[in-house]
Amino acid sequence: MTTIRQLLQNGPAKANELFAKLVDTSDGAIKTRERLFADLKAELDLLAKLEEEHLFPVLRKHKTTKGLVSEALADNKQTRILLDELEATPKDSEEFATKVAELRKIHQQSVRDGKNELLPAVLEALSDEEAQAIVDRIEAEKAEIEEARMVEAEQRRIAARLEREQEARRLAEQEDEAEREQEARTAVRQTVDAVARTGEAAAESATQMVRTTAEVAQRVATAPMSTGSVLWDSMFNLWTAPLGRAVARPANGPSSSQAEEVIPLAEETLVVGKQTVTSGTTTVRRVVVETPVQQQVSLYDEKVIVERRKPVTDAVTGETLTEVTIEMIETSERPVVGKSVKVREEVVVRRERTQRIETVRDTVRRDEIEVTHSDENHRSGKTRAAIASSHK
Repeated sequence: MTTIRQLLQNGPAKANELFAKLVDTSDGAIKTRERLFADLKAELDLLAKLEEEHLFPVLRKHKTTKGLVSEALADNKQTRILLDELEATPKDSEEFATKVAELRKIHQQSVRDGKNELLPAVLEALSDEEAQAIVDRIEAEKAEIEEARMVEAEQRRIAARLEREQEARRLAEQEDEAEREQEARTAVRQTVDAVARTGEAAAESATQMVRTTAEVAQRVATAPMSTGSVLWDSMFNLWTAPLGRAVARPANGPSSSQAEEVIPLAEETLVVGKQTVTSGTTTVRRVVVETPVQQQVSLYDEKVIVERRKPVTDAVTGETLTEVTIEMIETSERPVVGKSVKVREEVVVRRERTQRIETVRDTVRRDEIEVTHSDENHRSGKTRAAIASSHK
């Protein structure tokens, strides 16, 4: 169990350790100085707060310690002024190191005064019960504050972890997005290449067909045509020009005298690719809202009651007919409010992919033929019909 002596002697130990670390830092260690100064400021503020709330109100009630309270309050005020100046001073300047040394000197003097003057006066003025009550209250509040710090640190760690996870998810989503875009570009490129190869193959096939047809037409044109009858062959040679075969000609060109022409018919094919676009943005923002709450707590007040009563016996006991002064301390409890933080729930923000089928409609073109027949010469037409019927 901690005593009032241990509390006053060992209380500044952490602050002294932080002072030593801060003095040893160089001007270039800005981040380290900022972290150590923040811890030192919090520790000194806590020590002053605990003294002013729990120790000084009791010491003011005693004449022997009342003057010491004023001196201690003045030291705390001077310490707070120097802390504010240090907070506004650049951490990489020589002025910062000078002010830290000055503050350390004031703190060490205050600690020596507490051991040499305040502690003996407290031990003399306060009873063991009063001193222990002060220690218990100080220790309880320090425990609450330490718990709140731990909860706050845990909350910062959780927030940092969530931030790292969100950053990792964002990078993963960007990589997935880039991969999908690359796959889409690859698919489109492959489709275009396939269409190009199909077109080249079709053109080459058409060229080969035209070449083959021309060769066949040439052979047919040079070969004699016979119907099996000398009379008909002679008449046919008189009436018509030698027949042959040729490839297709332009629509407005001269009439062909070839026996066969080849017209290539082409058609378009619908090629559908995919492209990833932004369809919307969802923003999730965490905000802090304040809700009034209340809680009842049972508190005790102690009052000094002076009563007059008849003695049990009229026999004289103890000292009489002398001046006697009795002082009793009245105490009262007051609520000490602390807050703790815990994680109520987690909100997960993620993307979910669904698949849908969409029908793409467009028009494609293809070649068709129109056949128009006209007889320019009735005689030749009849002759051709006869030849056709003879072939049948």
